[in-house]
Amino acid sequence: MAAASTTKTSWKLQEIVAHTSNVSSLVLGKTSGRLLATGGEDCRVNIWAVNKPNCIMSLTGHNNPVECIQFSSTEEQVVAGSQSGSLRVWDLEAAKILRTLTGHKANICSLDFHPYGEYVASGSMDTNIKLWDIRRKGCVFRYKGHTQAVRCLCFSPDGKWLASASDDSTIKLWNLTAGKMITEFTAHTAAVNVVAFHPNEYLLASGSSDRTIKLWDLEKFQMIGSSEGETSPVRSIAFNPDGCCLYSGSQDSLRVYGWEPDRCFDVVPVTWGKVADLAICNNQLIGVSSSLTNVSSYVVDLNRVKKSGSVIQGFIQDDKPLAAPPVKGTIIRRNYERPLTTCNTHQRVKQNSESDRRSPEGERRSPSSEEDRDDKESTAEIRNPEDYKEIFQPSSAISRTPPKRSEPFPAPPEDEIFPVKPSAALEMMTPLPERLKPEQLKMAPMASSTPVNRVEPTIVPPTNRPLPGANPAPSKAKPPVILASRNEPIGLKASDFLPPAKNNNQPALNDDDALSQIRKGHDTMCVVLTSRQKNLDTVRAVWSSGDIKTSLDSAVTINDLSIIVDILNILNLKPSLWKLDLCTSILPQIEKLLQSKYESYVQTGCTSLKLILQRFLPLIADNLTAPPSVGVDITREERHQKCKACYKQLRNLRNVVKSKAGLVGRHGSAFRELQLLMATLD
Repeated sequence: MAAASTTKTSWKLQEIVAHTSNVSSLVLGKTSGRLLATGGEDCRVNIWAVNKPNCIMSLTGHNNPVECIQFSSTEEQVVAGSQSGSLRVWDLEAAKILRTLTGHKANICSLDFHPYGEYVASGSMDTNIKLWDIRRKGCVFRYKGHTQAVRCLCFSPDGKWLASASDDSTIKLWNLTAGKMITEFTAHTAAVNVVAFHPNEYLLASGSSDRTIKLWDLEKFQMIGSSEGETSPVRSIAFNPDGCCLYSGSQDSLRVYGWEPDRCFDVVPVTWGKVADLAICNNQLIGVSSSLTNVSSYVVDLNRVKKSGSVIQGFIQDDKPLAAPPVKGTIIRRNYERPLTTCNTHQRVKQNSESDRRSPEGERRSPSSEEDRDDKESTAEIRNPEDYKEIFQPSSAISRTPPKRSEPFPAPPEDEIFPVKPSAALEMMTPLPERLKPEQLKMAPMASSTPVNRVEPTIVPPTNRPLPGANPAPSKAKPPVILASRNEPIGLKASDFLPPAKNNNQPALNDDDALSQIRKGHDTMCVVLTSRQKNLDTVRAVWSSGDIKTSLDSAVTINDLSIIVDILNILNLKPSLWKLDLCTSILPQIEKLLQSKYESYVQTGCTSLKLILQRFLPLIADNLTAPPSVGVDITREERHQKCKACYKQLRNLRNVVKSKAGLVGRHGSAFRELQLLMATLD
């Protein structure tokens, strides 16, 4: 075990079901790296201890999905913003709501706590940035200037500046004391998703959807570096605590960058998909990502990552700074002057807030009865008293929240394999068509979620398959459903709990026999994949012309469910492509998918049917119940006929959904949700 922990660079730490509906936001506590907050479409905020399976605390009060969350620097408070534009601040130690703040006119997109004061900054889709005084329950100042949604806010380490990133491709730097914009950076060519201050120097990093990371000198207000190695939009970055390098959470990888000159020190493969947040603790980088209702956490051992660079601050040893030689090409910048106590900062912001309240921009508001009622309706439900008492209730006045000392996460054994999430392009591939039986390939049945172009044939052990020439054992009944994922818990083997196999007289296959077994299905597999590629090329040629309806009809004509699933996976990723015309063509195919033996086929069918019900069921109902029009309206008549056809097909599908609503597990839950959505068909 010890040997294994020294050879792994990255591994999956945990996967949890975080909410009863889709996860919409998640954030790590940057101070400890051991706390996780998740927000969901169920309007809840759940607090977790990293690598522990149970929720510590569930915070309620929001009436809309939670869009953004942020911990305070001490991790004693958490703030969450919702789609309605309201903010709620909870005290985690007291397990109660502190404040409800309202004033934004649209979704909250970004939040950050002031490092030294009782202040919170919020950015919204209404393009405004607001600074809130938590103690006085009011807006201290409103900063205007962005023309689109504000995606990220970040206070400087000394608490004097605020950086904001927006969908308008700009970064603005605000002086909190003066209450005005200092400068604006405009080098990005797409939405800026994240900004981060260097922990010591006057340096700012930004990540954008233009797939670049840029670094800005905050003394000369100019760009000093631009890294362009990203393969997807940049959504999470973090400086190393000593400031020697910058980490970027890329699609299924971690990149390590240096500047002056620009270079990439290392690229570490990590199977986290689209990582949402990063934190660093005990020389380990923790990354978290979400998929539907699940949240996964990953660990990268920074001791095994190349991060050489300029450490111009030196190292502290025996209370004496040892100057490190600067790397050639570096420029020594100013350091942030952090106050020894928080009093001065509090006083500065307080004085500024008083003047702002007198200014036209000030939005100081007295607490309203509506907000008081919201506070009373907000609760902090402790789900795990033991972890709550350990983390949020200090046993002495000296002990702070959360515990300062924590052990690094141990690496799993080398032979422990975690499920790897395919990339977005590969997720659209589906298993072999139903007309081809697994035994025809002379290989073990494939997991249907595995992309076809990555299928690796599996040799069946000798206890299950006789040697050539031996009497064949009686065949077992085929499973009713071919699963799309593992059916064993991670870290456990079912064989350890079963009695030893009695049929041990057959020798194991040698290499030659194993290769011959693989080659038997090779030609058949090539024929299947060639046919599949040809069909996809045919559909793609029509799709390229921009006629989605015709391309979907051509796929239906091919009469291959795997092609239908490929197209539906694309349409499900972009619901705006759905039109009423598509529903009339695809609903009969969805009925076939829901009755398929392949789990991934059923899953895709459920997702597509859910999108159709959510987007078109109200339209169908309105058209069918509307009174007849006066005069001739051909367009209305055509729409009415389409709605009538869709309604008839949905009625047929309802019987299929009802028959499968009693299933257990993920599919049963999906069918029950569809049954609720289809209840309005009556």
